[in-house]
Amino acid sequence: MRAFRSTLFLIPALLAMPAHAAAAAEGWGSVVEDSQLKLLLRNSYFNRSKEDGRADQRDWTQGINLDFASGFTPGTLGVGLDAFVYQGLKLDASASKTGTRNLPVHDDGEPADEYAKAGAALKLRLSQSELKVGEQRPDTPVFGVSHFRIVPQTATGLSLRSRERDDLELQAGHFTSATSPVTTNADGDLWAVMAGVSTPRADYAGGTWQWAPGHSLALYGSKFEDLWYQGYANLSSRLVLQAEREAGLNLTLYRTTETGAARAGEIDNLTLGASSYLKLGDHRFLLGLQKVRGDTPFDYLGVGDNDRKGRNGNDQGASIWLPNSAQFSDFNGPHERSWQVRYDYSFAAWGLPGSSLMVRYIQGDQIDGRGIPTDSPYAGRYGDDGAHQETNVELRYVLASGPAKGLSFRLRQAWHRADSEQGSGDLDDFRLITDYPLGIF
Repeated sequence: MRAFRSTLFLIPALLAMPAHAAAAAEGWGSVVEDSQLKLLLRNSYFNRSKEDGRADQRDWTQGINLDFASGFTPGTLGVGLDAFVYQGLKLDASASKTGTRNLPVHDDGEPADEYAKAGAALKLRLSQSELKVGEQRPDTPVFGVSHFRIVPQTATGLSLRSRERDDLELQAGHFTSATSPVTTNADGDLWAVMAGVSTPRADYAGGTWQWAPGHSLALYGSKFEDLWYQGYANLSSRLVLQAEREAGLNLTLYRTTETGAARAGEIDNLTLGASSYLKLGDHRFLLGLQKVRGDTPFDYLGVGDNDRKGRNGNDQGASIWLPNSAQFSDFNGPHERSWQVRYDYSFAAWGLPGSSLMVRYIQGDQIDGRGIPTDSPYAGRYGDDGAHQETNVELRYVLASGPAKGLSFRLRQAWHRADSEQGSGDLDDFRLITDYPLGIF
């Protein structure tokens, strides 16, 4: 409750910042004129039904997310500030169905009625390069936080983004802590999400070169101290054909090896992904292939408190840019191979702009955990011949005009079926998400 009350005082402060800046810094109009205050209202119904006697996960929640971004002071070196206030509210939830990661869970097992967090980052701009220091939301293929739940994850550290050339974007970062969607303190841990072991700091660097319209090459590298080195490469190509036709190819590679104290054990992992699509008017067809080479799964960033009681724990980040990462499963088990077929359809021709349908089916097999050492944190998760499949259906509608322009509705359903050697089991996952973005100024 104390965190919630403190955020109530921050909201009017954020709203008043442009006025105070104008009064205190006459002539620095860009600080005020370029400032933005955005509000996102997210309503989420989450229902994950599990088989084999495992507890279901279900809740109905509301997120209120306020983001402020100032302009920069004039001069060679511009100074600015980004800040946020995020709040989650329980609309309906019970102690018997926790675990959705939309609400914190108290010691007595009851989901919280509300929670909130706030933070800020100082930013410096020189030419077309920007340095941020503080709590923020980095987004790269080797270190990235997510907005999967009603409030976003955040990470605390330094990040640099440079766009000195129109065809080249460079990024680098150094982070020491992070928060999951259900933790309110800024000093949560950084994790290997699959191994469940933490790292005190993470560093990354890389960039994307777009050598021609629709064609790009991305290279990134990261070091999670005492966990791993991870490299990433991606080649993306999009070709616009005649008569509303388009084709594309995307090739992805991750290479992960252990480093330092190797808290996640020995890692020698090469994960490959490839996808190709063809767009014919309102129809889009995609084929995705993925292969994990190594005795351990492909692992990636997890964030949140080191909660040994298992009530909240760590939550997965967003630094897994593989074609077959789906609503529930990432298809990233040791030695796993998987394939995907996907179909997207736009209802624009029906007079419903902003309406779309997505259907995809993914199947994975050859999962083999026999090479995992018995003392490894990955031990016990996989058998010797695991297989599973997932089917996703998503209906989406975004209002294209009117007073509620931008309001979106997403209905998402996933069916996951697995044999006893895969580990995740059978489940049905249903979500209904409403997003209403508002530009206050």
